[in-house]
Amino acid sequence: MPTVAGTAVPKPVRVILARTGHALGLLVAVIFVGFTLLHLAPGDAADVINSISGGGDQEFIDQIRRDRGLDRPYHEQLIDYTLGVFTGDFDDSYQYQTPVRDFVLDRLWPTLLLTGTALLFAVIGGTLLGIYAARRPTKASSHFVTAVSLFGFSAPVFWTGIMLLLIFSLWLPILPTQGMHSLVLENDGWFDRQWDTFQHLVLPAFTLGFLYLAQYSRIARASMLEVLGSDYVRTARAKGLRERIVVYKHALRNAVIPVVTIAGLQFSQLLSGAVLVEVVFGWPGMGTLAFEAVLTRDAPILLGVLIVSTMVVIVVNLLTDLSYRIIDPRIRFGRT
Repeated sequence: MPTVAGTAVPKPVRVILARTGHALGLLVAVIFVGFTLLHLAPGDAADVINSISGGGDQEFIDQIRRDRGLDRPYHEQLIDYTLGVFTGDFDDSYQYQTPVRDFVLDRLWPTLLLTGTALLFAVIGGTLLGIYAARRPTKASSHFVTAVSLFGFSAPVFWTGIMLLLIFSLWLPILPTQGMHSLVLENDGWFDRQWDTFQHLVLPAFTLGFLYLAQYSRIARASMLEVLGSDYVRTARAKGLRERIVVYKHALRNAVIPVVTIAGLQFSQLLSGAVLVEVVFGWPGMGTLAFEAVLTRDAPILLGVLIVSTMVVIVVNLLTDLSYRIIDPRIRFGRT
């Protein structure tokens, strides 16, 4: 067993350290690629700030380049930016001349709320639909789940969002379709504000989660059909256990592992889809912030959104890896 200063390092600690090392390496690679691509793009901070301020002479542009260190070699700029990221400094916004960190962290919670709710809806709803279809594989209900899945695969996220926006704006105005809060409730109680946020969350979370609901229902159905045909399930049935106990206590734990795996791997796609959903529904998250940064060529905000999104994806994948060891007792640090 490897040791540190003569002390044996337990395997769980080694696994966590290895995962952390991989995560840091991935983060550095993302910083390098993102910074390099923006560095190679036409124009620089001086040109953008000059255009925002109304245009100045060459001396003004040169002064901006000196103040921001743009006159230094590329590798020095990259090293300084990377070190700044690890100390919480994401540079200043071109548009607002304020720290990017404040903008991104302010928009992080709405995005996590939206993506987390959509993911829970997709995983739980898809798993339950898949189990229901697997228990009745030849019934009409199973075919209905298949039809819903095919529709979910076929409908783009932006199309679903626009259709829901039209329906609940024009024909069925029972849910808010824009923003995260109602202005008229700013001075109301805590419960009223949370209920208002939930109402605003329903449509964007359903739009974002519907595509993945279709995928997870198909995966859960196929996995459950395989597990229900295994020997230990037949043994449980032979012992006279009720079907509900066989399905939800014995079979579900193994059948849900592929769903959890795919959910962890697809979280980055979920964040990408959130950009479109946030723009359609005016949700004040990082997707809307990134869209506004693209329109104003605010490179620091784009880089900040990219890096923070990468951090979130890394954490989610680490949690997914750890969840295997909770779901399946056969998976332990000492056996992997």
